Amino acid sequence: MTRIDQPLRINGMQLRNRLYRAPVLEGAGRSERPAEVYRKHFVPNAASGVGLIIQGNTIITPEGRTSPGMNSVTDRAFMLQMRPMTEAVQAAGGRVVVQLGHGGLFALESWHKEFIDAATQPPSAVSRPPLWLRAAHRGHRVLSTEDVEAMVQRFGLVASWAQEAGYDGVQLAGANAKLLHQFLSRSYNRRTDAYGGDLFGRTRILREIRRAIANTCGPDFPVLLKYTALEIGPLGGGITAQDGLRIAQIAEEAGFDALTPAITSVLPDTSLCRGDWPGASFDNAKLRRNFEGAHHSRIGRALVHMGFRLSAWQYPYKAVWNQAVFGAVKEVVSIPVFAVGGIRTPEQAARILRNGEADMIGIGRPFYADPDLASWFLQEGRSESLRCENCNRCVLPQMLGMPGVCYNPASNQPRRRKQRAAK
Repeated sequence: MTRIDQPLRINGMQLRNRLYRAPVLEGAGRSERPAEVYRKHFVPNAASGVGLIIQGNTIITPEGRTSPGMNSVTDRAFMLQMRPMTEAVQAAGGRVVVQLGHGGLFALESWHKEFIDAATQPPSAVSRPPLWLRAAHRGHRVLSTEDVEAMVQRFGLVASWAQEAGYDGVQLAGANAKLLHQFLSRSYNRRTDAYGGDLFGRTRILREIRRAIANTCGPDFPVLLKYTALEIGPLGGGITAQDGLRIAQIAEEAGFDALTPAITSVLPDTSLCRGDWPGASFDNAKLRRNFEGAHHSRIGRALVHMGFRLSAWQYPYKAVWNQAVFGAVKEVVSIPVFAVGGIRTPEQAARILRNGEADMIGIGRPFYADPDLASWFLQEGRSESLRCENCNRCVLPQMLGMPGVCYNPASNQPRRRKQRAAK
């Protein structure tokens, strides 16, 4: 029977246990010293015992962020400045992987006033957006075949810089309506070249990126994949449950070293972080000013506000909400499968591992309120519960590029013996 304190090897990376910090926004994109922001987040996590840290989405080009709090890679020097941080995490016993991706159609250049004004070109699109999206979207540039091939090589190059900077591996961001998700989904991908068509064509970019990283970093450098295994939401359904299983098999055949399957929306809404309606965020005067200053139109602000409300109604918190997909993927592949999404108690983690539904247990936003949660979460039988109340009050600040911290005053209270969300 697998326990959370047991080690695991993923290609060339040895992990001391089965607990990982899932990728969330740390808010380093606005900082002049992003490595220091990451260090302040990650070193306490590693010191408390977490086995693996996956740094939140880092964009492979100067454009393409979906939040000002994301970092984007300009050149090799930018990535190499992270080396003191990666060394500090490793000295504390942890391992650190950087998630690499691109926002595609939903990049800041499509909705954030500051980035629209500075943009030299409209946001990148896999194909011409569907009519229902064009009505509310501000411009796009469909990637040519040559553009896609250049992006594949860029992933390989940036991964090599990450390896030089001391990262233990990389993870591709193929979920949450980002660009790689858009390639996988029939909702977006209507291409007629080799990167479109059937599922094998739509996964071609993943296979080529994996090969490009092997060429630049060597075969032993771990490459992980987080991807949408089931697409939901209004007018979604471009990735079915059966597609999700086949993508997993294709990824394993292509040489990916571990998979994180997730249920995510066709749109970048809060279905990816299920919980309450964060009304307090919209009522806060400072946040409201930042929100109004970022969005280029009143209509855009109204759509975001409505999206938050609809998501809170349609996707309330549900314990271990990705269990159906990560459990199913685990049955069809032999490489490690990472669980994530609504895991809030040691009992839930132990049950997933005991039942053989996943190999790693991921927790994301609760690390904002409990940076040392690994020190007690790894101990079976402990009765403490996470401070995170799934209130989603961190989501709007994240979207606006503010620090990745807990914005709920109740998080400063002592840990509760019973947890509201645990089921």
